[in-house]
Amino acid sequence: MIQSQGESKIVLVIRKTRLQELIQRFNTEQQAQFYIEHLGADFFDYQREHVQYQEQLQQTQTILNRLGRLQLLERGFISNYVFGPADIIVVLGQDGLVANTLKYLNGQPVIGLNPDRTRWEGVLLPFTAVDLPRLIPEVIANKRSWQELTMAEVQLNDGQNLQAVNDFFIGPRSHTSAMYRIEINSQAEEHLSSGIIVSTGLGSTGWLRSILTGAAGIVQSVTNIDVALDTRPMPWNSEQLVFSVREPWPSRTSAATITFGQITSNNPLRIISHMPEHGVIFSDGIETDYLAFNSGSQATIKPASQKGRLVV
Repeated sequence: MIQSQGESKIVLVIRKTRLQELIQRFNTEQQAQFYIEHLGADFFDYQREHVQYQEQLQQTQTILNRLGRLQLLERGFISNYVFGPADIIVVLGQDGLVANTLKYLNGQPVIGLNPDRTRWEGVLLPFTAVDLPRLIPEVIANKRSWQELTMAEVQLNDGQNLQAVNDFFIGPRSHTSAMYRIEINSQAEEHLSSGIIVSTGLGSTGWLRSILTGAAGIVQSVTNIDVALDTRPMPWNSEQLVFSVREPWPSRTSAATITFGQITSNNPLRIISHMPEHGVIFSDGIETDYLAFNSGSQATIKPASQKGRLVV
């Protein structure tokens, strides 16, 4: 067993497979199969994915138990888990699981493992279990390179905060209008919209790209003018965030000129909620892990001081 300095351990972050989630919902695999096949879907694909993930999990555990003290951590417990400063984090994919893990860390190295390269592209999952005997000693000895990731942070005026690896959503919980005051670049205006997306460099190929592509398509359709859209992603370590207002509505009480821009540490985005209820801020698509953002709440959004470290 390889020992590292201090109280370090290896934390293996895992997730439930789709099959396990179905069984949890329908109590038995047979009932889950009946439900899926009744809808005309391929239940065997759920079983195949589950078997592959369990095989990779068993292989990963066997290897890591030889390399250090191992702690298994299921996705649902990440937000309440206290990671040690010297821990090494191994995530058995998909990409979203890596992103969800990174935002609860403070510089600990993360190794992303792809459990099925025929199924998952794995932008954040460059390795598989067979790489671990080489990777773990190099990480412990600080001889392995890593990619720094800039994260976003929101701070509320009541002291609460939340980090994002890909993006934030600020707006209504359901499909209603968000009412708020937006402030940036010494400018301010009242808004009525579907909410705001704030993207990091890592998230710039996700939700943000979708919004920009849709906006360009609308402009081209309405004006019959080709819109040249630069969809190249920002660097993962970019110190700038980008915000975009979704479906801004100009009215007698609201404007729509502050709809897109950059956020830096010296130029944060400030939002003051006018929503009496159902206002939320959540990150990385995890709607269940959110901050309430109702009338009187003030949010300041900027690049986070803590950085993600993805082993490459």
